[in-house]
Amino acid sequence: MIDRRQLLKRCGAGFGALALSDLLGRESIAAGQVAPQFAPKAKRVIHLFMNGGPSHVDTFDPKPALTKFHGKTAPTGNLKTERPTGHVMQSPYAFKPYGESGLQVSELFEKTAAHIDDICVIRSMHADVPNHEPSLMLMNTGESRLVRPSMGSWLTYGLGSDNENLPSFIAMCPGGYPIKESQNWQNAFLPGKYQGTYVDSSHRRVDRLIENIRCESVAPTDQRQQLDLLRQLNLAHAAKRDHDPRLESRIESFELAYRMQSEAAEAFDVSRETQATLDQYGPGDFARQTLIARRLVERGVRFVQLYTGAGQPWDNHDDLEPRHRDLAKKVDQPIAALLADLKRSGLLDETLVLWGGEFGRTPVVEMPKKGSNQGKMNGRDHNHWGFTVWMAGGGVRGGQAIGSTDEIGFQAVENRVHVHDLHATILRLMGYDHEQLTYRYAGRDFRLTDVHGKIVDQVIA
Repeated sequence: MIDRRQLLKRCGAGFGALALSDLLGRESIAAGQVAPQFAPKAKRVIHLFMNGGPSHVDTFDPKPALTKFHGKTAPTGNLKTERPTGHVMQSPYAFKPYGESGLQVSELFEKTAAHIDDICVIRSMHADVPNHEPSLMLMNTGESRLVRPSMGSWLTYGLGSDNENLPSFIAMCPGGYPIKESQNWQNAFLPGKYQGTYVDSSHRRVDRLIENIRCESVAPTDQRQQLDLLRQLNLAHAAKRDHDPRLESRIESFELAYRMQSEAAEAFDVSRETQATLDQYGPGDFARQTLIARRLVERGVRFVQLYTGAGQPWDNHDDLEPRHRDLAKKVDQPIAALLADLKRSGLLDETLVLWGGEFGRTPVVEMPKKGSNQGKMNGRDHNHWGFTVWMAGGGVRGGQAIGSTDEIGFQAVENRVHVHDLHATILRLMGYDHEQLTYRYAGRDFRLTDVHGKIVDQVIA
């Protein structure tokens, strides 16, 4: 006895099954690969990744005790981080309350702070180790060592795409790659169509942002005929190789590339915006990619991830005061403009905005050593023991701070939230039970949160 799939494969040299598979695949893309278990509060995500690790005690976690103990030994002692650390270092920035909630935010993010009543600040995050590579992997994939699908891949696998003419998952980083490069948006063992599409947002021209977006040598009708012939050849090749996901992904990538020519050029072209809007977001690469992110979610892109820049720009082991100030100046205005734009259009209600890095920074100074810090003592080391992220929109209850670090901001002590808990909460906002969104691979059901994770109910409105 054979099932329907096997019957179709044996009929018409397998072309009937492949055609049906394609039709069903398109339906599943529109409807979502895995039905949500709950009514989703958010339909899409914009992840503002401050790669390198911004200092929480200098941004969204005010610690007056840093001034009290400045230049002295930490009252709780120094926890082990990546490098030797010394005395307490006070924040060089002023904090003040904002909004009706009165939550305190650093002067570095005074424009973003104008939206604090829409923001939920989680001040009790913690991760596993004080190193960039595993912490980036943990924040992006839920696993710090082994190859696993990224959060964006999991969400697009679950929810599918709202726009077949654009990738459902786009990662932008101006000037190159962050640490760990494409592993941050990998699909791993999920089908290839859930891999994030990388864009170097330092380019201004659309044909540089997206290579080969226009075909100058072949008319669209001729190109369609060429692609149809290529598809027939690929389907015949695939029919002899019983459901090879790599072949299916390659076929789908050709089709997506063709469809993108009609819409991607328009979506990435910020020159179509008014001068007032361009001025609202401000100058620079991060501003431009943030505006592009808004245009993408308007067009149904499911997951957009924005990195601050290549490498690890927030990794300020020395000269923290001028470097953090310069970085914040580049990102604060665009983030505030994004939140304002989304709220004005009503998209904030269904778009989850996530801000943060892979970890925070120590409240104590990093000690200089040979080959490091140029002999300076004015920066902070990595800190996975306690740090801050924030979320806005997409069913988040704003105007609140959840959890806390200790007196000087070294370690999460109250309502501690692990990265797995953050992922579980994000999935819940998107309509999924993190224990049920799974994919069977190598004889095991895998999930973003592995065997961990608990929902932070206080986040959800």
